[in-house]
Amino acid sequence: MGVIVELPVSRRLRTALAQLEPSQDEAVRRLLAAPGFSVAIRQLAQGFVAIHEAAPRTAALFATQQRWLLCHAALALYFRMDDPARPGLGRRDLGQLALRHAIASRNTAYAFFDEALKYGVIRPVPGSAAGEGCLAAPSPATLTMLAHWFAAHLQALDLIDKAERTGRFQEAPEALLALAEPEIARALLADPGIRQPGPLYSIFTWADAGGLIMDRLIAGIGPEVSPERDKFLTDVSAISHLAEAFGLSRAHTSRKFAAAESIGGVGWSGRRGRSRIWISRAFHDEYARAQAQKLAIIERAFVDALARLSAGAGKPPVSTRT
Repeated sequence: MGVIVELPVSRRLRTALAQLEPSQDEAVRRLLAAPGFSVAIRQLAQGFVAIHEAAPRTAALFATQQRWLLCHAALALYFRMDDPARPGLGRRDLGQLALRHAIASRNTAYAFFDEALKYGVIRPVPGSAAGEGCLAAPSPATLTMLAHWFAAHLQALDLIDKAERTGRFQEAPEALLALAEPEIARALLADPGIRQPGPLYSIFTWADAGGLIMDRLIAGIGPEVSPERDKFLTDVSAISHLAEAFGLSRAHTSRKFAAAESIGGVGWSGRRGRSRIWISRAFHDEYARAQAQKLAIIERAFVDALARLSAGAGKPPVSTRT
């Protein structure tokens, strides 16, 4: 695994943050206020866990904030490529993307590229040079997982407002994904709420598989709430079970829980390790807001992709079939 390095926000990124569309905040507020939103994000969290269970090695590569952003930056460039003489991404391309968007150091990006190649998340394109000059493209399985990830968000949006985005996506998934992903990546990389989440969310999101730990806790929330202490009970009781499920060491997972516990984000409803874990309303609200920001971005990109596809602006789709 590459070493995680948090880089300072660049001048270019600060400019992008300042130019975010005002409608984004309005869309986030609308989602957060929707009656079905809390149910939708639990369903979304359950979907993330299911995607991990279906392809654990691939999903784990994207389970930290840094790797997730690197993935989206690379996919955006990949879908924009229209040069048949250069049909894939190289290590240097990813290193430049990491620095341009202030995601990671060049060496961290190189390590991520090598690991993704090793485990078949990306594959050398036919005729590509070996070694440092290797050009790679997402494997069919990776593109299929991306399509599932996109569909899971559309399903959550449909659950909130009873629209039919998922059905429309299934009519032309390859073309819509190719059109929407670059816009999704651009907005994710520029959104301050995505790049700079709250303190409880940040404890987990920069750690290996930390995003999956949060997803599992949210997915495990039952219908009952403890109003006197403002806590949400989950169906998780043992840190060791979480660590095992996501291929983490118990010590690593315990350190993250200890950090969250120290600021009131998590705790046990009874005896430690023998009772259900709760998360605070503040933790739940940070997670909910992060998902609302992402959903607003995906909703806008999907509407734009539909319009462009209807206008004939779609380019030949990249296959997402395995």
